[in-house]
Amino acid sequence: MTGAQILIECLKREGVEVMFGYPGGQVLPIFDKLYDSDIKFILTRHEQAAAHAADGYARATGKTGVCLATSGPGATNLTTGIATAYMDSIPLVAITGQVKTFLIGNDAFQEADVTGITRPITKHNYLVKDIKDLARTVREAFHIASTGRPGPVLIDIPSDIQMQDTEFIWPEVIELKGYKPTAFGHPGQIKKAVKLITDAKKPIIYAGGGVITSGASRELRELAEKIQTPVTMTLMGLGGFPGRHPFSLGMLGMHGTAYANHAVMEADLIIAVGARFDDRVTGRLDAFAKHAKIIHIDIDPSSISKNVKVDIPIVGDAKNILGQLLEEINKVPDTADWLKIVDSWKKKYPLAYKDKGKIKPQYVIEQIYEATQGDAIITTEVGQNQMWAAQWYKYSLPRTFISSGGLGTMGFGFPAAMGVKLGYPERIVFDIAGDGSIQMNIQELATCICNKINVKVAILNNGYLGMVRQWQELFYKRRYSQVCITSPDFVKLAESYGATGILITRKEEVRPAIDKALATDNVVFMDFRIEPEENVFPMVPAGEAINRMIEGLA
Repeated sequence: MTGAQILIECLKREGVEVMFGYPGGQVLPIFDKLYDSDIKFILTRHEQAAAHAADGYARATGKTGVCLATSGPGATNLTTGIATAYMDSIPLVAITGQVKTFLIGNDAFQEADVTGITRPITKHNYLVKDIKDLARTVREAFHIASTGRPGPVLIDIPSDIQMQDTEFIWPEVIELKGYKPTAFGHPGQIKKAVKLITDAKKPIIYAGGGVITSGASRELRELAEKIQTPVTMTLMGLGGFPGRHPFSLGMLGMHGTAYANHAVMEADLIIAVGARFDDRVTGRLDAFAKHAKIIHIDIDPSSISKNVKVDIPIVGDAKNILGQLLEEINKVPDTADWLKIVDSWKKKYPLAYKDKGKIKPQYVIEQIYEATQGDAIITTEVGQNQMWAAQWYKYSLPRTFISSGGLGTMGFGFPAAMGVKLGYPERIVFDIAGDGSIQMNIQELATCICNKINVKVAILNNGYLGMVRQWQELFYKRRYSQVCITSPDFVKLAESYGATGILITRKEEVRPAIDKALATDNVVFMDFRIEPEENVFPMVPAGEAINRMIEGLA
């Protein structure tokens, strides 16, 4: 087989059903073989969108996403999407073309050192210089991307390697020296954790994206109900615990609920599961949860005690470790008084907004929730729209909230929604967007129309780069520097691509517009003209303790 044929055969054996990308000179042999392949290829209109779409597909399905681009600018255009996946531990294999092996290092046309460029933002990467290594390289890439703490892996394939031929040998078993992720928690650490849990008076579970990655949602709920403790989630952990459950405190951190932040700061035990104590969660480190002992469950040992010193580290897969804890816990803590305190905070500090009869973004999210009966898969862009979607849509199941967490990538949500919809064509998929973020990959309207990827896009249009404007209002005396933006007529723009556009300027038009979008067999752009200076509250100022929030009703 030629190198291109070997690549396609490997992808088929890895179970790849759909991939995203853009052609170019140094991947023409691959695209020639894709022409006869059963793999569904989605031609995006920008390589960054290809990476985000593969990422969204991976987040929703749990499978490894795949994207393909040519050398030089094609490869470098993937890097933002690769970095997004890396920060959020998403399994992704990015395949790039490269100039011929004898030209590497000569500044050839469309040459870039993509393995060097992406080394800090990939779990691993490869430059294939011998065709005999190609099949094993692809096999290893998928194994590394999807096991342990998942992450993106890049394979850079020179065009002459794609055209050379060799005997195809499929490696059935992959054994990588020094790479053996831990699956189960150490029994001694489990026993120590059980002792802390049993003795706790004010425990809280702090759940991150690792709960969703490991498929540990059921075990998490069982543990919370067994030891009668509240659960708070990171942005990436939303859906890992039912949002309507009486023990749910929603999201914590900079824009988390006030009651979640107060509970974390007053707890005497934090059970951290698949979370990394990100700065948006902890706020000022020297003030974070000073009264609490910390149990930290994570498959990546380098994440434990990296930001916050913990008392009981347990390395392994969250699903397995939670199962071990459930088996070992015989005596449960008495949390009755603690739950009463937490419930009093819920009553004292509810999420709320002023309803002035105008279109409030929170109201739009609530109406999307009601219209979809909480059964949609929500993707978001980044900024205020993302935080409102996190606060006001109640996620009951894992893999139903798809958002760029660690990198905070504007332009993520729309192409990610494409990937989600291709993974679950029968599901309703909504992208909650801002008028700034949506324009960063708006060209993907063409991709959606050409492939009948009928996602629904709710643009919360306030005429600003909203989150930056909010910071300038609160911390820079309303000196609005370069945040006022002029947007196109989104309705006409959508229609020019063949999509459906709806303009919503009054509150009473909100629900009918959402119902119309759901009934429309097409891509729909809804332009909601919301309150221009609406803010996301609560808000913890940068560098402040997380119980020192700016409250208020915008």
